[in-house]
Amino acid sequence: MRSAGPSGPALLFVHGVGSTAAIWDRQLEAFAPVARCAALELRGNGAQRIEPKPSAITREGYALDAIAALDSLGEDPVVLVGCSLGGVVAFEMMARVPERIAGLVLVGSFACYPNARAYVEKILAALDAAGDMPTFARARAALLSLPPERERETVEQMSRKARPSYEAATRATWTGDYRALLPEIAVPTLVVVGERDGIAPRALSEEIASGIRGAQLIELPGAGHVANADAPDAFNALLASFLSGVRAPASVRLYDE
Repeated sequence: MRSAGPSGPALLFVHGVGSTAAIWDRQLEAFAPVARCAALELRGNGAQRIEPKPSAITREGYALDAIAALDSLGEDPVVLVGCSLGGVVAFEMMARVPERIAGLVLVGSFACYPNARAYVEKILAALDAAGDMPTFARARAALLSLPPERERETVEQMSRKARPSYEAATRATWTGDYRALLPEIAVPTLVVVGERDGIAPRALSEEIASGIRGAQLIELPGAGHVANADAPDAFNALLASFLSGVRAPASVRLYDE
């Protein structure tokens, strides 16, 4: 787990299926002076010395990882910031330990991915055709219309994942259905979608925002699926503004006014 910030309110950042915790480095840098931040490395993303069994890479397993991260932060409740799969983990947390969550920021995520089973099979077929993770990573990153630096970063992060782990993570990521949970979520929620997100397009974010009472939906111009990494300055400004409206102890400030 990547962490920063010695004190203050707690922020937990959760990455997507093709990423690692490194996608949150610009957020850790920006918010460490005013908050206690942690970017979770989910099981099976290539960060562990020993890869978990694929059978352990499940949505429930991801929730257990996040709960362990909350325990290590030692502060409740937290604001949970999740990108893509990270949003799925956020929904799992809201179903299990809603009392430990003060707010949600969901980036390029979805409550129920359309034609999920077929989409999973399409991804796995592309992986079969590629033959190995680096080749697959280069092909998939090329579909995202990223600038060269972000494309290199995406390929590097995806390439480090073991193929069996990535296959299990793919099945776990896209096949959940949290639509019935949305009306039960009663914490401040910000839904962010990149203007150029072709993996989880705006309609999926709209579904989340319309299902959670009081949720705010914002589109980031020029950003893609990982909007926090594609447009970090704009995303950080949105996050700071959102945090100012999340109730926190009177003795701490969430950002510099």
